[in-house]
Amino acid sequence: MKRILTACLALLLILFGGCKKAPEKTGYTVVASFYPLYISALNLTQGIEGVRVINMAGQQAGCLHDYQLQNKDMKTLEEADLFIVNGAGMENFLRKVAEHLPGLTVADASEGYDLIDENPHIWVSPKGNEYQVRSIAAALKAGDPEHREQYEANEKAYLEKLEALCEEMHGRLDGLSNRNIVTMHEAFPYLAAEFSLKIVGVINREPDSYPSAREIAETIELVNELQVKALFAEPQYSASAADVIAQETGAKVYTLDPVVTGEDSPDAYLSAMRKNTDTLLEALG
Repeated sequence: MKRILTACLALLLILFGGCKKAPEKTGYTVVASFYPLYISALNLTQGIEGVRVINMAGQQAGCLHDYQLQNKDMKTLEEADLFIVNGAGMENFLRKVAEHLPGLTVADASEGYDLIDENPHIWVSPKGNEYQVRSIAAALKAGDPEHREQYEANEKAYLEKLEALCEEMHGRLDGLSNRNIVTMHEAFPYLAAEFSLKIVGVINREPDSYPSAREIAETIELVNELQVKALFAEPQYSASAADVIAQETGAKVYTLDPVVTGEDSPDAYLSAMRKNTDTLLEALG
């Protein structure tokens, strides 16, 4: 009997002796749904030890209107302490996230913002981006109170940069006499509202499709009627439809960046918006 007990104990040690307790999670992981939110989060977490920021969709995904969650995305979110989303209808996969990860804290950066026709592209306006930065900062301070003072310092520093950018852009754009523009997609209503630009036409309302022949013909008629001189394409999408309209009307095609792709740099938003200012001055000045 003693030998049997000894053998059983040995077998148990073999079966369970190698099992180790999973290491406790350390640090604080922030996942941003896509690029503009990622850049804001980079600025707010800069220099804070143990805080990691991940851009879920990656640097070149663009807007998330039709984005489909992948297995790697769910694995990333499983490790997240905070998931920052744009909201306002941008991420149509949020219900799936809630079903699979009911305990994940989700911060909606657009909550409470006064939307224009339910358009989600709030960050394209400097003032809209400031609003989202404040929202993200509030979520970080609530979720990681240990670093509250550092978040507050970073928030103040980045908001000062954004306010200076906004003032600079107004100083350069407020004197424009020509304010009628035609854009490739519906990405710029907040930018237009902030700087008193008038979007008289949108070439293609669905970013991932090509406008119909009728839509192009209607835009050509509108451009000729209003004598619009500038058509604005986006670096993330083909400008072929805009080129066709330009050939038929004499208008010129320029590139305006909605800042949904770019470099992995905290200053990427500031740089892109200054370049947009240069473009608007060239096109409308």
